[in-house]
Amino acid sequence: MRLVVGLGNPGKEYENSKHNIGFICLDAFAKANRLKFSKSIKFKGEIVKLQDAILLKPRTFMNLSGRAVSSVAGYFGVASTDILVLSDDLDLPFGKLRLREGGSAGGHNGLKSIIEHLHTEEFKRCRVGIDRDEEKDVVDYVLGEFSKEQKKALETLIIDTNEIIECFLSGKTFDSIMNGFNKK
Repeated sequence: MRLVVGLGNPGKEYENSKHNIGFICLDAFAKANRLKFSKSIKFKGEIVKLQDAILLKPRTFMNLSGRAVSSVAGYFGVASTDILVLSDDLDLPFGKLRLREGGSAGGHNGLKSIIEHLHTEEFKRCRVGIDRDEEKDVVDYVLGEFSKEQKKALETLIIDTNEIIECFLSGKTFDSIMNGFNKK
């Protein structure tokens, strides 16, 4: 069983924010594959249950994402090494993807929460670059909407994240996925 998690914040006011890039990518994958998320109080999120995988959008707000991830992983017996988390990254140029197996939270509170609740750093990550604006407060920037140029770049980004998720769910080794996408 594999678990793919898109990080974001619930609510209309956050729907199109840069911080919700994980939700946006997972929603795009679900739409491309004609999948529909169902709200789950039990799992503190929205899920899609596939034959041998689960897609999850935690509804706990970013800083508490680990609650939903550990709940789903525990119930379905998903090993931490079979979890892929899509999250935003301020330190990468917009649209740049960086895949990693494990590592620290790197200052990302959603990843920090997942590490705390899973009691390990050993899960896969797809960090999606949202860039940084030195002239804006970090919170205002990540919770702000995409610029026109960024909205255009989202199309290519979503094609790549859809392919990454598909490769992960099909059982390709993460090394081969990283080799294919970290070079782009």
